[in-house]
Amino acid sequence: MSRRQFSVPARTEAQPPDDSGCTVLHVDMDAFYASASLLSRPDLRGTPVIIGGAGGRSVVLSATYEARAFGVTSAMPMARARRLCPHAVVLEPDHRRYAAISDAIMATFSSVSEHVEPLSLDEAFLDVSGAIRRLGPPSRIAGQLRDTIADEQGITCSVGVAATKFVAKLASGLAKPDGLLVVPRHETVAFLHQLPVGAMWGVGDKTEAQLHRLGLRTVADVAHTPVDTLRRALGDAVGRGLHDLAWGRDDRRVVPERREKSIGADETFAHDVDDPTHIHRELLRLADRTAARARSAGMAGRTVSIKVRFADFTTITRSRTLRQHTDVSQEIFATARELYDRLGLQRARVRLVGVRLEGLVSAGEVAVQGLLDEPEHGWREADRAVDRAGTRFGAGSVRPASLIPQRRSGSQEGRRDLS
Repeated sequence: MSRRQFSVPARTEAQPPDDSGCTVLHVDMDAFYASASLLSRPDLRGTPVIIGGAGGRSVVLSATYEARAFGVTSAMPMARARRLCPHAVVLEPDHRRYAAISDAIMATFSSVSEHVEPLSLDEAFLDVSGAIRRLGPPSRIAGQLRDTIADEQGITCSVGVAATKFVAKLASGLAKPDGLLVVPRHETVAFLHQLPVGAMWGVGDKTEAQLHRLGLRTVADVAHTPVDTLRRALGDAVGRGLHDLAWGRDDRRVVPERREKSIGADETFAHDVDDPTHIHRELLRLADRTAARARSAGMAGRTVSIKVRFADFTTITRSRTLRQHTDVSQEIFATARELYDRLGLQRARVRLVGVRLEGLVSAGEVAVQGLLDEPEHGWREADRAVDRAGTRFGAGSVRPASLIPQRRSGSQEGRRDLS
């Protein structure tokens, strides 16, 4: 049974849904990375577009709905995506743009409610119980959010409105794309019971297969199965949890602003690399991207870590904690390069490298202390000048000279973005 095979009672403007008590909203941008990328390529709207590195070993970050119609999904190997939709246009990700749009969207959410729980750059839960007197009923607030995001950011979102987080998230997924679905409190159980078990929160392929072996195909089947049977088959926590969800019981609250624990970027090479100079250049690019993301998020970190994956898929990590928090590209790169060089790999064949900044705090909480040998206008000011240029002229408009591709024998050295 498909997750999309369900019925929702038809509504009319004269018969709006009863949203009393439905104070939880789940707002999810529609194909966020693809939609944001198309802001600078309006000529590609309505066509199959895939966001990700062009290399065969890269993966899909996002895809337009036109590409998804051919079976393209996020996290799919790019080589397979190109086979499924060979006429699709592939665009490199623009992470600075995504972060800037996400910041603006989260600011819009915060203007509505103090209780905003971001789940990622492009989705969040809101508890709007404190905003009803000021802005109106939950469904009106949801509509206002959709209009504001479309007008100010040029992208669309889908919103689920319900009494619980579980049902609100289900509703937003079923409303996609560019939709709004309200599940009235008194219709919650009926709404849930028509859905397949695979729609339930926490049910992946393995759990779904176990439920099917028990003859349980719908949420109603799970609800009417004794909880002890589910506990024996799935384990105590999972069995009890699914039984509660099947009856619409979900007491989790919207938890405001979950701070990211780390920010980073990985790179899978088009071919295994054994040239230290090439790897150093990639570490510089990843450090630059990581620092830019940290600055965009208003964060600074104290621990720099690297990840190295070899041709045989063996993976190692190394980290170093600095004396003070930083968001400076050069400091992150210098630490990442030293960590890599200390491995003494002697031209080992490398498949992937990554750089990550951990131990994050708000940049406003950090007392900025210049390096002893740093000039009055040093790396920190240079980074912020690059950020301003990127905002005005686009990501990558200013970058280290060593990251500018060199033409060799009439061909251009390529880069493959993964993250």
